[in-house]
Amino acid sequence: MAVTATALAGKLAEELPGMVRTGLAARAAYGSDASIYRQMPVAVVEPRTARDVATAVRLAGAVGVPVTARGGGTSVAGNAIGTGVVLDLSRRMDKILEIDAGARTARVQPGVVLDDLRAAAGRYGLTFGPDPSTHSRCTIGGMIGNNACGAHSVAWGTTADNVIGLRMVSADGSELVAAGTTTGDDDLDGRLRALVRDNLALLRTELGRFGRQVSGYGLHHLLPENGFDVAKALVGSEGTCGVVTEATVRLVETPAASALLVLGFPDVHLAAEVAPELAAAGAMTVEGMGADLLAALRSRPGKAVAGADLPDGQAWLYCETGGTSTAEAVERAYALARLAGGATALVVTEPARARALWRIREAGAGIVTRLADGGEAWPGWEDSAVPPRNLAAYLRDLSSLLDEHELRGVPYGHFGEGCLHLRVDFALDTQKGLAAYRSFITDAAGLVAAHGGSLSGEHGDGRARSELLGVIYSQPMLDCFAAFKHLLDPRATLNPGVLVDPAPIDAAVRPGPERGALEVTPVHALHRDAGSFAAAVHRCVGVGACRSLDSGSMCPSFKATRDEVHSTRGRARVLAEMLRGESVPGGWRSKEVREALDLCLSCKACADECPVNVDMATYKAEFLHHHYAGRVRPAAHYSMGWLPLLARLIAAVPGLARLAGVVLARRPIAAFAKRLGGIEPRRELIRFAPRSFAQWMRRHESSGMGTVVLWPDSFTNYLSPDVGKAAVEVLEALGYRVVLPDGFVCCGLTLHSTGQLGAARRMLARSLDLLAPHLAAGRAIIGLEPSCTVMLRDEASELLPEDLRARRLSAQTQTFAEFVAQHEDPWPFRRLDVRAVAQVHCHQEAKGSYEADREVLTRVGVDADVVSSGCCGLAGNFGFERGHWDISQACAERALYPKVRAAGEEDLVLADGFSCRTQIAQGTNRHGTHLAQVLRDTLDSEPAIRRAER
Repeated sequence: MAVTATALAGKLAEELPGMVRTGLAARAAYGSDASIYRQMPVAVVEPRTARDVATAVRLAGAVGVPVTARGGGTSVAGNAIGTGVVLDLSRRMDKILEIDAGARTARVQPGVVLDDLRAAAGRYGLTFGPDPSTHSRCTIGGMIGNNACGAHSVAWGTTADNVIGLRMVSADGSELVAAGTTTGDDDLDGRLRALVRDNLALLRTELGRFGRQVSGYGLHHLLPENGFDVAKALVGSEGTCGVVTEATVRLVETPAASALLVLGFPDVHLAAEVAPELAAAGAMTVEGMGADLLAALRSRPGKAVAGADLPDGQAWLYCETGGTSTAEAVERAYALARLAGGATALVVTEPARARALWRIREAGAGIVTRLADGGEAWPGWEDSAVPPRNLAAYLRDLSSLLDEHELRGVPYGHFGEGCLHLRVDFALDTQKGLAAYRSFITDAAGLVAAHGGSLSGEHGDGRARSELLGVIYSQPMLDCFAAFKHLLDPRATLNPGVLVDPAPIDAAVRPGPERGALEVTPVHALHRDAGSFAAAVHRCVGVGACRSLDSGSMCPSFKATRDEVHSTRGRARVLAEMLRGESVPGGWRSKEVREALDLCLSCKACADECPVNVDMATYKAEFLHHHYAGRVRPAAHYSMGWLPLLARLIAAVPGLARLAGVVLARRPIAAFAKRLGGIEPRRELIRFAPRSFAQWMRRHESSGMGTVVLWPDSFTNYLSPDVGKAAVEVLEALGYRVVLPDGFVCCGLTLHSTGQLGAARRMLARSLDLLAPHLAAGRAIIGLEPSCTVMLRDEASELLPEDLRARRLSAQTQTFAEFVAQHEDPWPFRRLDVRAVAQVHCHQEAKGSYEADREVLTRVGVDADVVSSGCCGLAGNFGFERGHWDISQACAERALYPKVRAAGEEDLVLADGFSCRTQIAQGTNRHGTHLAQVLRDTLDSEPAIRRAER
């Protein structure tokens, strides 16, 4: 096999130049999807055209290597992974070819993201009806593969209901055109008609019994009364019968106005009883969830009050209504509420408020991967469905079954159509746990069969359920499935192990007993994961929120490259393979892992926006610490990791900062310094201030009614002391005495981001010694640099878990904006009445909030347009390191640069982060301003500080 794989990879690379990836990092990144399974491919191909797809399928088939088609990789059934060639259709085959508004159809390539199609169709008042919760990153091709449904399928049907025609590459590399009543091949049409003719009673009695019966092949679409619709029959075939290269789909008209009705119930079973009636009454969605999902969400950092808008209850139904006007939509919502009897109700028409409520339900697959007490929960029995009238009884019996197996789960799903999602706390990392997994899944299959249901309601059967198809279907039906598969893929080249000749449900489990083969003693405490680096890495279940291109801040490197390896999920997969010690060799010394982590900006967006709070910045720091232990590091780790100490030394020698500025202004010397320091040659070097902020403070007498401690981060202290001076002026104007710690302090940020964790711990411990009197006195520690403030609040206790002072530091640290916002009187600031572009530091966005800043800015008359793209792209040392220029600039060009360039001359450009201000200054003709500087300029009278300095 190895010889065959090597030869195939070479042949693929020869015929498909620039499209074939065989490196270990890429293969590891594609080794799993959103399921619990893993399969290492021999190669990943990123085709550009249908001809490229045909070439890959033909070459693989010629040597007996299987082929698996993949879209966004967001399905939970394990049907987007394989041991052969994986075709990533999402990266380059992503064109919307045509929208025919009159016919209400669209023609698309398989890699088109659902939200992109909906946005394009929305210009004509149309949309694509099925809308899975992964709509921001799932692809149309993947939806066709699984027969995806989503919240609105109660009104607009499944993907099969909305597919008109398909162009596919067959197993032999030829084209198959499924449109109307033909495949374009008379012989194949005849064989398919014969298969149907020989099994009419079987197809009529076992298939198509209710809308969410997705398990198996949709052969009922080939029945005469259903028009022998081959395209619809191929929807849901999970890539086992052909590879979709183009689809023609039906579009539906969106209502002019909508309203969201949220109904509260005493328990989830009562909600399930009411759901079918609401669906029958015309609700466009009937989505259900219980209080356990909300509890899991509220256990996340910063989410303690999530869902406060929900009406009273322990379970909820989300029912959307439409109308020609908002009033009509609201009237229909209240009519539904009356049908729900004694349920509590909330009707929402404001889009932002409705969106916030929907985000809770849509993030369910990620949220419940960690239960409220921190326990792990996994997909497996993820996607069962029953006739809607049976849902309440099925849900009660399923709860009893969980109790019987001593398991816990969090149910939610599409209650109006009888489809239930469930994450369960299987102990998959032990052999006993795997046996318990098989036992429960087998019993659950019997239970769903007893309720007349389907193993799958929208995600497909994949590796998770195909073995159990015999529980809900007769042997003749399974034989019919096999015959259908054989007609289209006689050599079983396409996605083997799925639907026909299935793989065992407990084989090749990613979070299985081998997941932590590499012994790991992390430096970080990893409190949320009980100190386990393996558990932390396996937080990623693959829902793929990090692949969303047009929403959120995560993941900036993926948004710039569209490379799976450079997504949060891809990096987590590569780390997971390192921990297994099978496919990625070298353990902590692995160059493949280092390369996969290289473009991580450590922006921490994933720690907030990922539904399970994967913290790749922390994992990267941990890896770099072990990877370079006892070895020479890259030059940038020294030049930037030790920047605070270098800056301190320069500041200690009178005149040296000025001399350094003069010398480094000479291009040859600057170029040499950049080469020596591993710095990107296109970057401008930073300049040290002639006098540090701490030196200025030694000559300044501060007085006030109360004492506060201003944290002199190295960026403010040595590079931008005016920010510190401005903060002192403002705090004194508010009536406070401002002091600095007595001696050199540093949070260790630059050491942490370069993985020098031992030195970071020592520096933090020394700083805690100097802060001890202030901490004991209960004084506020005010941070000016957002990244340093996050280090003090979050990372200090992770790096020094045994030091109680670190916890106290976390509790007493505030941002400058937070401290000012809570101050009532005096308020010495006048209004500016100006507009501003505001770049929020990525660490503040991820680990804190901008609300206090907004409040202060509003009070002084600054109308802030906040840049919504997340990280500025410089990200501390990242943007200065050689080789990162293109990604750094691409991140800035997404929104920051355009907004700054478009700002008026009188508009402010706000950026509290030194990195953000540096990126703005080096990439535009503007300079960023810190909030402290803005407030200083609004003081009613000139402070004594500035009078003394004149």
